[in-house]
Amino acid sequence: MTRPDSFLPPPDPRLDLVIERDLDVRPSLIWAAWTMPAHLQHWFCPRPYVISDCEIDLRPGGIFRFVIRSPEGHDMPHINCYLDIVPERRIVWTNALLPGYRPVRPNFLPHTAAFSIEPSGAGTHYTARAIHKDEAGRQKHDEMGFYEGWGTCIDQLAEYVKKQSQ
Repeated sequence: MTRPDSFLPPPDPRLDLVIERDLDVRPSLIWAAWTMPAHLQHWFCPRPYVISDCEIDLRPGGIFRFVIRSPEGHDMPHINCYLDIVPERRIVWTNALLPGYRPVRPNFLPHTAAFSIEPSGAGTHYTARAIHKDEAGRQKHDEMGFYEGWGTCIDQLAEYVKKQSQ
């Protein structure tokens, strides 16, 4: 079977960070949690941080905007551009472009993010990947807690989806 993220080159360990997990929830439920702001706000950042606002225009060139709010009330807005959408299989976006593929001024950590899901038994094989332009960017993202942070979000996603499906 062709992997749903196979349009991307194979991960480069010098430039990319990758997490793969098998989740015991159906792909359609994970897709809904990724593509609807009302769901995404419940799991997309590690607690006690929250998503205080979210906008999704799920199409290539569309906006993926969210605001992370710290426990102290500090808002951190993020504006991303969707690059590729394959329903119930893959979403790719970048913070290096604004919606409509408009270039953005350099930010502190430009990267492209890809998430893919594929059926696996009664559940889902989930892959999250952060693609960086250079080794320094990859290293900085790793040191900021990529595996812990994104891993926590995957756990929260699975927990949220399970509760919603009961």
